[in-house]
Amino acid sequence: MIIVTNRIKMKLGFAAKMAPMFTRPGALQKMEGFVKVEVLLTKNLSEYDELNVNMYWNTIENFNHWKNSTAFKEAHTGPNNTEQESPILGSEIIISEVASTLEPNE
Repeated sequence: MIIVTNRIKMKLGFAAKMAPMFTRPGALQKMEGFVKVEVLLTKNLSEYDELNVNMYWNTIENFNHWKNSTAFKEAHTGPNNTEQESPILGSEIIISEVASTLEPNE
């Protein structure tokens, strides 16, 4: 399994407001190999907010198919191209492979 993390640095006060935007139902859920998305809000920061958007995929090829799809482009286009200043200060993509897991005994 592959986890693609988009670490997004943004202006203070925006992360909690923007987090639900990454988990809205849509075309992503129908993509082959898609497992889930989780959004993490980094705590203990004082100069900026940070979200880590973790996307779980069966394979890197599944993720690349999503990244190159029309649905991806539509999901990352603003609703009406207003001239508002973006709260996003920067982002970094981190790709990881699950190497080991531990789950509770039942």
